[in-house]
Amino acid sequence: MTPFEPNLSTLAVARDILLTPFGLDESKLLTTLGTMFTHKVDYADLYFQFTKSEGWSLEEGIVKTGSFSIDQGVGVRAISGEKTAFAYSDDISERALLDAVAATRTIAKVGSGKVKIAGATRHVGGRDLYLPRDPLVSLDATAKVNLLERVEKMARAKDPRVVQVMASLSGEYDVVLVVRSDGVLAADIRPLVRVSVTVIAEQNGRREVGSAGGGGRFDYAYFDDALLDQYATEAVKSALVNLDARPAPAGPMTIVLGPGWPGILLHEAIGHGLEGDFNRKGSSAFSGQLGQRVAAKGVTVVDDGTLKDRRGSLNIDDEGNPTQCTTLIEDGILKGYIQDTMNARLMKMPVTGNARRESFAHLPMPRMTNTYMLGGDKDPEEILASVKNGLYAVNFGGGQVDITNGKFVFSASEAYMIENGKVTYPVKGATLIGNGPDVLNRVSMIGNDMRLDPGVGVCGKDGQSVPVGVGQPTLRIEDVTVGGTA
Repeated sequence: MTPFEPNLSTLAVARDILLTPFGLDESKLLTTLGTMFTHKVDYADLYFQFTKSEGWSLEEGIVKTGSFSIDQGVGVRAISGEKTAFAYSDDISERALLDAVAATRTIAKVGSGKVKIAGATRHVGGRDLYLPRDPLVSLDATAKVNLLERVEKMARAKDPRVVQVMASLSGEYDVVLVVRSDGVLAADIRPLVRVSVTVIAEQNGRREVGSAGGGGRFDYAYFDDALLDQYATEAVKSALVNLDARPAPAGPMTIVLGPGWPGILLHEAIGHGLEGDFNRKGSSAFSGQLGQRVAAKGVTVVDDGTLKDRRGSLNIDDEGNPTQCTTLIEDGILKGYIQDTMNARLMKMPVTGNARRESFAHLPMPRMTNTYMLGGDKDPEEILASVKNGLYAVNFGGGQVDITNGKFVFSASEAYMIENGKVTYPVKGATLIGNGPDVLNRVSMIGNDMRLDPGVGVCGKDGQSVPVGVGQPTLRIEDVTVGGTA
């Protein structure tokens, strides 16, 4: 199957789950959309979704909670000019659809009325990035409990200072079907799994926390014992490092960011500012800067929804468009924005396949998928050796950013001092404070070790959460303000 051929088995499954049981077919859906076009509407779509999800959690050696839910429904959207009307229903029926359509007519008078609805549907395939399987049935309940018990035993066996272990397992089976007024019919089946391990270690009355985990778009078979042991090792190491950590110093200093998950800083401080809606409205620090230098030479940032099995990847976006790899910044020059259909049309720019929504009950908007910086030519050891006095941030906790000016605050969950080119002692309480566009211009060395995160990212925007990926190589950045505790 080529990347853009429709996956007919996926479409068949989506029809069987989302249309056939409710007496719906494509002709009825086009008729439903057509009722919107008796008014002045420029575009309309229907988004059907069926989601099964579960979560299991272990604490104090016992699996204490298990949850399971099924959710289904349809979202109805109409666009006229810059205005959007939206309604949704968890009842999938012709009557519910027509009621939702009636609720979207509030904007009808402002449309141009020049757009006509398609006479027939045409199947548009996306990519073929993950198997359309249901991860929830890949292990029985006993095996899921056993998985959590195994990872707990692994973590406790790493060090006697480990006093508590918490572990969780979650899975999702998501089936979506998009029908658009231009006749496009597209479907996707999206598996998603994740394991998380958190440990508490104690020494001389001091307690510290460490966590690790990962996942992606596959089933539970991905979590073999070798990978579970790796998660346990990383979580315990993080907690033990923090047991020995000293208070972090404060002030401007050279920062070295480790590869992989530290790309969350890139995602927050820069990525959100490159989303089309913020730039169309002129509220981003990057507004109106296409073709201009916004970062140091060598800095290339892409958003890539086409990576196989990755947490942030999609075969189609939530408007039925195939995902893409979009170059946002190339060698320091701003090249493009992340776009959904409406913002791309209003900005007269290409659609990039980045329309995302939390569920059928939410409006789509331009969102990141897997956002990362490409690698450079420097050995990571060379980068560390070049720093006389600085901070090496290996892992991050939470952070905040203001997209209007790019200002951010991020807390490092694992960090070390660098003295005379050597990584010396761990520090605790380090926060990085700065401005995203400014920090991009302070990148002075780029490692050749680009790495993606292990598959744990969740992105929030306007109250909606979606799974994402981040990544970067080792980076040296000059004169970043560190808020410390020393």
